[in-house]
Amino acid sequence: MKRFKFTKFQILVHLGALFPLIWIIWDYYMDNLTANPIQVVTLRTGKAAIVLLVLTLAVTPINTLFGFRQVIKVRRALGLYAFLYAGLHFAIFIGLDYVFDLELIIEAIFDKPFALVGFLTGLILIPLAITSTKGWMKRLGKNWKRLHWLIYGAGLLAVLHYTWSVKSDIRQPVAFGVIVILLLIARIHVVRKSLSRFRWKISSKVTELITPVRKLFSQIRPSRKSI
Repeated sequence: MKRFKFTKFQILVHLGALFPLIWIIWDYYMDNLTANPIQVVTLRTGKAAIVLLVLTLAVTPINTLFGFRQVIKVRRALGLYAFLYAGLHFAIFIGLDYVFDLELIIEAIFDKPFALVGFLTGLILIPLAITSTKGWMKRLGKNWKRLHWLIYGAGLLAVLHYTWSVKSDIRQPVAFGVIVILLLIARIHVVRKSLSRFRWKISSKVTELITPVRKLFSQIRPSRKSI
């Protein structure tokens, strides 16, 4: 049987992604979900979904700017965790808020702009989650990348949903929006090439500075034969 091997970084990412859910479960059993637990859980799952969605979008720019290739290996996991929390967020909305009353759910979705935008975000995430496997990548070929560009649309809609759902302080939603736009700009071919060139210039300069220091230490350090 094929053994699954995870790096320390992958384990850390999985634990970090599961932490909001573990925290919710813990607070539920400890009765720490305040007087309005449905609202608290709705906000927490929604925020976790947006954070993980933004982190998914940040994978390629991080690799381009810092050359940190390990982050590529966790992109699919981050996207699926974002979908998990978005699904929980929607399940709470239809199950706890509206007790699966289809008429009330449809009315709420089309009467409240933030609910409609959130619903559209979820619809976009469904095909992205389904086609995230290697099998679907092979089936779709070049169309796979075109389809998964929709994640940026999902990110912008999620931010809009968050902005409209809060009633007063919109600083966090606006911050998420700025980050998503910057990450989208970073994916533009010209910008991406510029970031790559910048990384190589920085890394070459760092190498130039470090090389003499390494040589100096290698000369100072006594060899094993002389000890």
